[in-house]
Amino acid sequence: MAGVATIAAMGAGARGTGERQGASPAAADRELAARLMAGESDALAEAYRQYAGLVFGVCRRVLHNKTLAEDVTQEVFVVLWQHPDRFDPARGTLRTWLGMLAYRRSVDRVREEDRRTQRETRSDRSAPVASEVDDRLTATWLSSRVRDALDLLPAEQREAVMLAYYGDRTYRQVAVELAIPEGTAKSRVRQALSKLDRLLRSELTEEDAPAWT
Repeated sequence: MAGVATIAAMGAGARGTGERQGASPAAADRELAARLMAGESDALAEAYRQYAGLVFGVCRRVLHNKTLAEDVTQEVFVVLWQHPDRFDPARGTLRTWLGMLAYRRSVDRVREEDRRTQRETRSDRSAPVASEVDDRLTATWLSSRVRDALDLLPAEQREAVMLAYYGDRTYRQVAVELAIPEGTAKSRVRQALSKLDRLLRSELTEEDAPAWT
């Protein structure tokens, strides 16, 4: 993450937009997005300081590989820097948008790695082990289905479950980050998981069932 980390270090001492002005999270997101569109490197540094941990956590959970997770984390913040206009405050918070972007990029990287492995296998003229190929295909399909199901959740539920499940936050940490009561955080996560279960259950075998069930 050297490229983005270098920019982040430039503004490491800066206080967050919301902290500085006492703005609501939504207002702070809009201001931060406006600053990014204006090309302010301090704004990227601020976004990195606030959300790099979440983004890396999502990537690591999907990819199960620290190096790949670091690469995708950098990609996410490059996208934020180059295309801040893709963030729509009307559809959710910047935290949620970055989390979903991290998830999608990670799934894409899984697919790229699968294709690379298949090419190498063919070039070696060695027959792949059927069970390993099936496992890879199942994992890729499942990641895609979970991504589609996440898109169907209400924004507040999607945000909470991304933090709790992919960001490895506790209910209390989710509540603090979203500035909501802990009971509300628990309710949102549980409602999200319940809806994901309904959306995915009919298409999954018992072995494929996600870890939250």
